[in-house]
Amino acid sequence: MATMQEIRTVQESPRSPEARLGMKVEDLWDVQEAQLTPTEKLNACFESVPVSAFPPAPSSQVIEIRSDASLAEAVQILSQHKILSAAVVNVDAPEDASWIDRYLGIVEFAGIVVWILHQSEPPSPRSPRSGASFALAANGVTSASGLGNLGPEPAAETSGSFFEDLTTSELYNNTKVHDILGSFRWAPFLALQKSDTFLTMLLLLSKYKMKSIPVVDLGEGKIDNVITQAAVIHMLAECTGLHWFESWGTKSLSELGLPLVTPDQLVKVYEHEPVMQAFKLMRKRRVGGIPVVDDSGKKAVGNISIRDIQFLLTSPKIYHDYRSVTAKHFLAAARNYLEKHQEASPMLGSMITCKSNQTIKELILMLDSHKIQRIYVVDDAGNLQGVITLRDIISKLVHEPRGYFGDFFDGVLPLPQNSRV
Repeated sequence: MATMQEIRTVQESPRSPEARLGMKVEDLWDVQEAQLTPTEKLNACFESVPVSAFPPAPSSQVIEIRSDASLAEAVQILSQHKILSAAVVNVDAPEDASWIDRYLGIVEFAGIVVWILHQSEPPSPRSPRSGASFALAANGVTSASGLGNLGPEPAAETSGSFFEDLTTSELYNNTKVHDILGSFRWAPFLALQKSDTFLTMLLLLSKYKMKSIPVVDLGEGKIDNVITQAAVIHMLAECTGLHWFESWGTKSLSELGLPLVTPDQLVKVYEHEPVMQAFKLMRKRRVGGIPVVDDSGKKAVGNISIRDIQFLLTSPKIYHDYRSVTAKHFLAAARNYLEKHQEASPMLGSMITCKSNQTIKELILMLDSHKIQRIYVVDDAGNLQGVITLRDIISKLVHEPRGYFGDFFDGVLPLPQNSRV
């Protein structure tokens, strides 16, 4: 529990816009009806705060990508700005278009990765290619028109030259972003308006599995802010010492039912397996990252996330000499590249883990300070017990009232079951 000094410090001198926002929630918390449970109180508080109160994201994160940009250009833009996704602007829309007509959808690293993996695999002999291939065929592009002898190769035989060949291929450099929109679950442009509530935003980022949510300015017809899962976790980290946060944050992970993913459900890759196996597992199991484990399969030696494929796509030459790019080679080469270019990254640090008896507050502070998307739970012997993602934490903060969204999702494609990307 926070000390009175901690509470007084936050109340007298908020440290940041996020802390000031936490104070607004604190004021609402203090006037909630006594018979409400802590979770009901939090729901009521967040339902009373508009999304417009959320601090603006850095301008480097509110990025738009033209619909006529190539996949190669999109990857470079996402990598340069260190973001996972960006809105796609319809270059054919008139200048005075409404936001609904201005934006075609969202393009994510994950979407490009899935598309690339889909193109590098052989079609099923029993059924025609679906998804990306249909979208490409509609635009006069086929999977055979640029990959040449790139593949398909089984993951075990994928060498460093594969990525050089891929990133110089006609298909990768000529396929446009609008060619793959509509192929995957993140295709619809689902945005919030400034008057929407925090509760809506938190539910979309947790239960409805969105990594980030654009907030549109109806007057301008443009994106005004982008709220990410990581930004919400940072806000929570800035609210330590406040009554509403401490009443929830001092609970242990096990009390809150975390981790949701147990050892037998954990998707993992062995360090000597090809790194492509890791990305294919992420695609198949719809997860955003997996641990790299030693030969015992019980201890993690590193983590690979979907965004890490940028090292294969933007710097393929660092893997050129490997006959088979294993997960171990991938981690070592990526770390060497980051050190050489003096770039800060979670990959440079040691594996971050936690124990199930730690508090959710401790976990939030670790995730925020290390700028990571997930943390692995281990036992006293260091054996993997599960994983906790940013989404898992947000999902324990609020709950969805019955019938809350009504017709909110009309016209939006449903998400795949059990998606955790």
